[in-house]
Amino acid sequence: MDLAVIYAIDILGAIAILALLSVGLAVVFGMMKIINLAHGEFMMLGGYVAILATNQWGVPIWLSMLVLAPLAVGVFGVLVEHLLVRHLYGRMIDTMLATWGLSLAVIGLATMVFGNTTVGISAPLGGLSIGARQVSGYALFLIGLAVVVMLALWCLLRFTDFGLRARACMQNAAMANALGMNPNGVYKLTFGLGAALSGLAGAVLAPLTGVIPTIGSAYIAKAFITVISGGSAVIAGTVSASSVFGVISQGVTFLATPVYGQVALLLAAIMLIRLLPQGITGRFFKRAI
Repeated sequence: MDLAVIYAIDILGAIAILALLSVGLAVVFGMMKIINLAHGEFMMLGGYVAILATNQWGVPIWLSMLVLAPLAVGVFGVLVEHLLVRHLYGRMIDTMLATWGLSLAVIGLATMVFGNTTVGISAPLGGLSIGARQVSGYALFLIGLAVVVMLALWCLLRFTDFGLRARACMQNAAMANALGMNPNGVYKLTFGLGAALSGLAGAVLAPLTGVIPTIGSAYIAKAFITVISGGSAVIAGTVSASSVFGVISQGVTFLATPVYGQVALLLAAIMLIRLLPQGITGRFFKRAI
């Protein structure tokens, strides 16, 4: 029984990590139809902000991870949208090239400033006993954080004026503009929100993985697989795809090794996209957010 609980927590932890990795990209792609190839570097910046604030400036780790990192990366995202992305709306290839160039620039700048070595912070929570076994308290925190982030984002998009405007611009920007909305302002805030969620993910994953300037390449592949497989619905797509891939990858990891778990995740993504080219929410949950 204890082992079953440990396995269940590990699977939920894998789902939570995938959801946190992907939700910032899902906001930008699902609502703005922009493929942000600098998503991994936004996460990397969030990790560095949390590490610097905690190790160098003496800021409490929870404040660093949950407030400073998403705030700093969110402001950076607003600047990126204002200076770069807003001039490329409707030009997907150009946007991909521009954000790819941005990612290279951020990697180069981070390497100059921080060097090419891994830095990190210690996980703030200890172990929790379940029978004769131990489970990481930080893993439980990540599960809870993923649930809170998804619920908060759903409430934001469902019940607030910003959420109404964002969904209107996503469905028909020209009509929203004709009705007196400001799509450019909505897009700026939406891109900033996606960047802030990316920074939050990078910060809370820093105690697990450490941070190095090139770590974004490890993040972005899983994030894109999850978002594309989930479909256009931001929250329903992220949760459903994360659940499918988290169960498959962690289940295969239990039976074999983590390498086979990653291979199983990729194969599952290929099969899912082949069977559901519009993603999970293109076939199911069509009216979900």
